[in-house]
Amino acid sequence: MTVPERSASPIHQALHDVAKVDLTKPIIHNASIARLYEEALQHESGTYLTSSGALVTDSKTKKGRSPKDKRIVEEPSSQDDIWWGPVNVGMSENSFMVNRERAVDYLNTRERLYVFDGFAGWDPKYRIKVRVICCSAYHSLFMRNMLIRPTEDELANFGEPDFTIFNAGAFPANRYTTGMTSTTSVCLNFKRAEMVILGTEYAGEMKKGIFTVMHYYMPKAGVLSLHSSANEGPNGDVSLFFGLSGTGKTTLSADPARFLIGDDEHCWSDDGVFNIEGGCYAKTIDLSAEKEPEIFNAIRYGSVLENVVFDADTRVVDYADKSKTENTRCAYPIEYISNAKIPCVGTHPSNIILLTCDAFGVLPPVSKLTSEQAMYHFMSGYTAKIAGTEEGVTEPEAVFSTCFGAPFLVLHPTKYATMLAEKMQKHKADAWLINTGWNGGPYGVGKRVALKYSRAIIDAIHNGELANAEYETYPKFNLAIPKTCTGVPSEILNPAKTWSGTQQTYDAALDKLAGLFDENFKSYADKASPAVIAAGPQL
Repeated sequence: MTVPERSASPIHQALHDVAKVDLTKPIIHNASIARLYEEALQHESGTYLTSSGALVTDSKTKKGRSPKDKRIVEEPSSQDDIWWGPVNVGMSENSFMVNRERAVDYLNTRERLYVFDGFAGWDPKYRIKVRVICCSAYHSLFMRNMLIRPTEDELANFGEPDFTIFNAGAFPANRYTTGMTSTTSVCLNFKRAEMVILGTEYAGEMKKGIFTVMHYYMPKAGVLSLHSSANEGPNGDVSLFFGLSGTGKTTLSADPARFLIGDDEHCWSDDGVFNIEGGCYAKTIDLSAEKEPEIFNAIRYGSVLENVVFDADTRVVDYADKSKTENTRCAYPIEYISNAKIPCVGTHPSNIILLTCDAFGVLPPVSKLTSEQAMYHFMSGYTAKIAGTEEGVTEPEAVFSTCFGAPFLVLHPTKYATMLAEKMQKHKADAWLINTGWNGGPYGVGKRVALKYSRAIIDAIHNGELANAEYETYPKFNLAIPKTCTGVPSEILNPAKTWSGTQQTYDAALDKLAGLFDENFKSYADKASPAVIAAGPQL
């Protein structure tokens, strides 16, 4: 008597079809938190439980993203749309297939595979179906937290994914493959709707890879993708916050009086805004319950901590320890934030807030922007790094990251900036430039704008005070600055009035920063309108 063969499960058959995965190989598909904890603790070295119940792991050699190793396939269906250059480096279809074959071969050697099917985008009208195939329970739990988790019915009817990630990060790329510059490779192919990861186990590559994908797909659907946080007031008014690292984006958007829509990645459609993600990926360096209670309390059962140091006996994490990296992180579901708005969608934004940390000490704490100025400063994406510890380094360093997220852009920056200006105009959103950096002089001389003053400015934006304030024009940058703001000393609103040096040193600092803006914007001037170019500082 012959025993009939058991038919393969749908996920086995799907992986067999795309990657020749053995139909008998164990595949852990959309597993529960408990199952993924067990798998990680049993099979993955360097994985532990912390005293708060979070899973803690180590991303091995790579403790951050590898932007110089990102490649996009040059192929007819997408190559004319892509903003080629230092951010988007091309690779051949053949090299992609070599990397894909290498990743698939490695995944097929593993004893078990993990698959997570989830969504990117909270609006069902625009969301994409993402499949993550990996050999690490840590990576599967990370993406379970960062993507939007499907219901049982949604998973049963998931069907074919719109985009697939093959994560074989524990296996290196062949650096002799054409177009490779190291043993790390993060490559995207829009024709095949696939992403392949080799040579890095840093989980953030998957998160930002999907963000890059959304930066390609969404504008084609008439939806603006944005590197921003978003919150909603009790009356339903929405604010978007843009800002590079160190500007206060996370801190200022985490307002106990407002609902958090999301902390990092959003889209603005004809229906309003929606979060791309189902979770948050927070920095944890120097984290404390006093400074950031929402994030601190979100680090519990189900969360994934990366590269932190903890006590071997008590398992209490030392968030001040930077011995592994300063880029310590935690990924947790957004519902772990007590005032998160679920589903993570909102109406059209009333306020667009561009945050900068100006270490030259000459940008005002708050300026109201015209539509053209909003485009200019959005495309500039300015902040400043503080002088380092190297001997002789005393000057702050200007940093420009266009659209406040250059590493993730796929199309030319003017595409995103033009869409932003159009949406602002259509929905009558106000735009603001907020400097959370230095006042009274540059770094080392002046003082950083107190957090309580920045919070008071944000409150005055939200309650409508600044929309109706009396303004004066700030020279060189031609910015409209309010004469008064409740809770903020009026003299700090105009940096010229608090400057501790001479008029000459103030003028020199103002001229220097204006020149840096002008030099940076030359990269985009060929596709920017004359009105937008004129909205920059006047030299």
